[in-house]
Amino acid sequence: MNTIPKLKTEMRCDSCPIRHRAVCARCDADELSLLDAIKTYRSFSAGDPILWRGEPVEFLASVVSGVATLSKTLEDGRTQMVGLLLPSDFIGRPGRMEIAFDVTATTDVVLCCFDRKPFEKLLMETPHIAQRLMELALDELDAARDWMLLLGRKTAREKIATFIELLERRSNSDAAQRIRTLPLPMTRDQIASYLGLTLETVSRQFSSLKKEGVINFSDRRTLTICDLPALQDATGNDADGGLPA
Repeated sequence: MNTIPKLKTEMRCDSCPIRHRAVCARCDADELSLLDAIKTYRSFSAGDPILWRGEPVEFLASVVSGVATLSKTLEDGRTQMVGLLLPSDFIGRPGRMEIAFDVTATTDVVLCCFDRKPFEKLLMETPHIAQRLMELALDELDAARDWMLLLGRKTAREKIATFIELLERRSNSDAAQRIRTLPLPMTRDQIASYLGLTLETVSRQFSSLKKEGVINFSDRRTLTICDLPALQDATGNDADGGLPA
């Protein structure tokens, strides 16, 4: 499980660990000062609800550290996880009055929060923030399309490999490292729910990838990628776009 960093409310945006990936990524010094003036930090422990579907939108936020899930519950109680929120992801939609999903902390989570009305006003006056927010929204759209492909067409092995590759791609690990160790932010039950698999299938696929030397575990919540090219091959993604060799 990730350890929550000791962030202080007076921490400046230019020293934030997600500074160059979050909604403030394109901001200049003056724009960062405006964000500094309206932001606060909120911490949540693993398992805590962050927002409930249908709640009034009181704040918008960037994930500074940790992992949260987006989910929806049907009338009969069935729940489907529909997305992951990783560091630098944005929570909430300017202009919307209610939350569309349940948001739950999977690990300990720190959010950089902005009260809705001041942020919406700043959004209208600061093109760099509006531009970056649009980029994040388009990235989320691409991720949703990839997730549709994963659920609809990928095999169990491809789903697990894609999930691990996503965590690796969004981590802060050194790209030059051949072996990369990552915290596994979800239980196997949660991974099964997210990927549309059974718990037994998730465990079997992890064991298969471990036996092949692609991954390893130092414990149930710490995963090591031993062979990144093999992992990427296992995702089933067509890296060259289908062009002939």
